[in-house]
Amino acid sequence: MIHTVVKRDGRVDGFNEEKIKGAIRKAMLQTEQGEDEGLIQRISDRIGMSGKEQMTVEEIQDQVEYELMNSSRKDVAKRYIAYRDQRSIARRAKTRDIFLEIIEAKNNDVTRENANMNTDSPAGMMMKFASETTKPFVDDYLLSQEAKTAVKNNLLHIHDKDYYPTKSLTCVQHPLDKILKYGFVAGHGESRPAKRIETASVIACISLETAQNEMHGGQAIPAFDFYLAPFVRSSYIEEVKNLEELTGRDLSHLYNCEIKDYLKMPLDELEGDERLKQHAINKTVGRVHQSMEAFIHNMNTIHSRGGNQVVFSSINYGTDTSAEGRCVIREILNSTYEGVGNGATAIFPIQIWKKKRGVSYLPEDPNYDLYKLACKVTARRFFPNFLNLDATFNHHDKWRADDPERYKYEVATMGCRTRVFENRYGEKTSIGRGNLSFTTLNIVRLAIEVMNIKDKDERIDRFFQKLNHLLDTAARQLHDRFEFQKTALAKQFPLVMSVLWNGSENLDRNSTIESVINQGTLGIGFIGLAECLIALIGKHHGESEEAQALGLRIVSHMRSRVNEYCETYGHNYSVLATPAEGLSGRFTKRDRKTYGEIAGITDKEYYTNSNHVPVYYHCSPRHKAKIEAPYHALTGGGHIFYVEIDGDATHNEEAIMQIVDMMDEYNMGYGSMNHNRNHCPSCGYENADMSQKHCPKCGTSFETIQRITGYLVGTTDRWNSGKLAELKDRVVHE
Repeated sequence: MIHTVVKRDGRVDGFNEEKIKGAIRKAMLQTEQGEDEGLIQRISDRIGMSGKEQMTVEEIQDQVEYELMNSSRKDVAKRYIAYRDQRSIARRAKTRDIFLEIIEAKNNDVTRENANMNTDSPAGMMMKFASETTKPFVDDYLLSQEAKTAVKNNLLHIHDKDYYPTKSLTCVQHPLDKILKYGFVAGHGESRPAKRIETASVIACISLETAQNEMHGGQAIPAFDFYLAPFVRSSYIEEVKNLEELTGRDLSHLYNCEIKDYLKMPLDELEGDERLKQHAINKTVGRVHQSMEAFIHNMNTIHSRGGNQVVFSSINYGTDTSAEGRCVIREILNSTYEGVGNGATAIFPIQIWKKKRGVSYLPEDPNYDLYKLACKVTARRFFPNFLNLDATFNHHDKWRADDPERYKYEVATMGCRTRVFENRYGEKTSIGRGNLSFTTLNIVRLAIEVMNIKDKDERIDRFFQKLNHLLDTAARQLHDRFEFQKTALAKQFPLVMSVLWNGSENLDRNSTIESVINQGTLGIGFIGLAECLIALIGKHHGESEEAQALGLRIVSHMRSRVNEYCETYGHNYSVLATPAEGLSGRFTKRDRKTYGEIAGITDKEYYTNSNHVPVYYHCSPRHKAKIEAPYHALTGGGHIFYVEIDGDATHNEEAIMQIVDMMDEYNMGYGSMNHNRNHCPSCGYENADMSQKHCPKCGTSFETIQRITGYLVGTTDRWNSGKLAELKDRVVHE
């Protein structure tokens, strides 16, 4: 007798003979003789009584076929077999349609989920085939029923779900000094310690590229200037030794002589040791510049993940005041300003200037000249973005201006916005740590569900009840994923779990990573605060003080609950202002299908990113800063502030400095500026005219650089429909 049935997704359910009867009845209704209730009952009884205690759906269907074929109703058997085949085809149809779209390189939201991934290439197509077939496996076998229901109901999005079975982590801030000093082994290759700036630059690239293949998120270097500075001096000494060979003199007294700054200077009026010293400096600066050029070039051409995606890379710098560190900063900025190839803007690495009073922000600060250069470069090349170390939540008690290793106590960020700093299980630092995984809540959907409650207080109370339940679901889902991730073996991540992750040097290659990964973070993100507020009270936070107060109440509540989860589950949970790309339109499309077009909410193809003021809302940069700033202190998992600048920013670096000033004034953590920049790939001509689509010099179609979530793209061809609609709606803040 059958007691239980194993379904196609692996779940076990109780046997229900009515399902057998229903299937046979549908087949009979398609024949001329119609139904035969007696036969239906006899067949279902025989199968139910003669079957094994537990059978699969397929086994039961085979028995139905057998019984029908041995009955007088062969016509029903044929209909049942045809129906069964049709159902099988239907189950595969969605996968088939998706595969055909990938094969035919169609430009749609499946193939354009990530603007940084070329899904038209063979490797990119393979990645999408794997991605689209892995996600259902995760749903069926790795998610709890609670999480699966939340995803199905468009309330929850699990980021990088296709990487879930690999047990990989999201991102990491590379302790590059360890690699440069000791080298590393990854796969079949070995990297020796660096001795000169060229080697250090290449090893930095290799570290980022290798780790990218072991992780599903981005890679960052938290103190690019500090890490590379020693190799400026060693390269200078190498140049002095070259002079020793040329002159036959002992110049060892110049090896460690004081160098106030590494600047190229003419030799005409110099004599003796000063002339030789300056010659060595000039040669060193040239080598540093070429090394920075090579680093940028490599990060825009070296592909990872099977050859279909350049490394999602970021570098943080700006606070090394040594002559060598300043040289690294100056030349990475100069190389960025010049561009790559035929003067094109480099997409990667995302560059982040670490602003710090007393170091690099005020006119009396030692790196103020480089800060001004950074603003000039941003005005032309969009990068660097600006990270505010002076924000109250970015402060570290151990930071000292005279500490040569003060970078250990400086927050660093991933370019899109991911922030890791506080730590319950080790040193408060960004270095050697990263995000483990993150999940985003559709708070707009929660608000839509309560829109019809007439009493405002009751409506808002009901929203918070729903929010609490969804937060609990997200926290449990992230904990479940952590429990799965921690079972990975160190050998699965040869570089990340031998050199990069804090404590990984103590792991045996066959031991699990459980003992070290809890230093990472689990992010609970949110999307569409603006639309959520419109659904709840009719206005978004940019246009209403009441809405702003409610918005802060919502995100503060999320922060409070997340703190509770830290205690409950023993992890580093954080609130993330989600950088939504593909998700921006996916949530909206499904909600519009369910609830129709709702003015101000589902009448666009996207929900507004996290806590941002909507891109279509006309306001000044100061108003936008005032509204968004308070959310930065609440979103410890990451945040960013954008301003859209009008006109040709290359002639207005003061505008960049004013935005950074506002970040400082309003205690914001991280920000960047958007502006239009056209580039001709043929002749290198550039301008900022939004109306021009072709180069006025040679007629070639312009490449237009745009920022999508925190990183740049040189073309909008790979943008999904939601982000394209958002781009069209963006207005200048003035």
